Amino acid sequence: MSHNTFGHLFRVTTFGESHGPALGCVIDGCPPRIPLSVEEIQADLDRRRPGQSRYTTQRQEPDQVKILSGVFADENGRQVTTGTPIALVIENVDQRSKDYGDIKDKYRPGHADFTYDVKYGIRDYRGGGRSSARETAARVAAGAVARKVVPGLVVRGALVQMGPHKIDRNNWDWDEVARNPFFCPDAKAAAFFADYLDGIRKSGSSIGAVIEVVAEGVPPGLGAPIYGKLDSELASALMSINAVKGVEIGAGFGAAELTGEQNADEMRHGNDGKPLFLSNHAGGVLGGISTGQAVIARFAVKPTSSILTPRLTVDRRGGETDLITKGRHDPCVGIRAVPVGEAMVACVIADQFLRHRGQVGETGHWPTLA
Repeated sequence: MSHNTFGHLFRVTTFGESHGPALGCVIDGCPPRIPLSVEEIQADLDRRRPGQSRYTTQRQEPDQVKILSGVFADENGRQVTTGTPIALVIENVDQRSKDYGDIKDKYRPGHADFTYDVKYGIRDYRGGGRSSARETAARVAAGAVARKVVPGLVVRGALVQMGPHKIDRNNWDWDEVARNPFFCPDAKAAAFFADYLDGIRKSGSSIGAVIEVVAEGVPPGLGAPIYGKLDSELASALMSINAVKGVEIGAGFGAAELTGEQNADEMRHGNDGKPLFLSNHAGGVLGGISTGQAVIARFAVKPTSSILTPRLTVDRRGGETDLITKGRHDPCVGIRAVPVGEAMVACVIADQFLRHRGQVGETGHWPTLA
């Protein structure tokens, strides 16, 4: 299988399967002398870790990360990056491959079973192998490193919709995201989601969600015209996450409902001598290049395909059958997708930051306004 690497200068290669002995990543291109501890990476992995509430899969994985290479103690005793490849590994300790024995020859509807089989002629039926959302743990580990590459970068995500139910944006509170198991910034909506998802979970079904990621502290000038656009690479990175079926930047599909007057982000002369945008329908990107505003992206996650309701399918021999997927699965996989989305946005911005620095030099060339 090819295409397990993303990025240009900040390059991440992930490896491992859902039911293999371990998974992880190798990060190449990280600049040297950046302080990096295993605790910093672990903090992000703990947010994605399964089994932390009844609303996620009960697979008990500690997701303890180990740094195998790429860091060394500096003259002050701090662990810093060396500029060489950073290898991170996370062991799998709670696999239950027997849960999948009954479906090894059946294609699960909504999963990648059929497409992997038709492409490679072989598939890992134990939880989907590389197509499992378990692979995203390695991305979160890489994202923890990426966050440290761009000075002042802050990347935060939140669940803003579950099924047809949206949050009230007037109640948005970033501190609330850490107080509930849904990464939801609206306390009232989080309370509703608790009862709503309980009903979904007890029925043996699942539901989709929409996640919003906001990156602040992004310097202006990142991205390149035509084929290196910041927003196109963000869309590609977010679409690569398991179960994601749609991505939008800024107003996104909502821009189709706006007039030209409403959509254009007007500008004035700021007190600091920099352009001041009066709105941010563009999501912090114009012409594929960052404006210095917050970069805003949203992505839609489909319902978990592994459900207890019988579904019609076929097997590898062409026979028609039905299938119930047993095992431990998220009733709303969008919940744990929040730190994954943050990680992918951080990796793209770190990569674009290094590419900009390599071509132009200093970042943040604000025009001088007379």
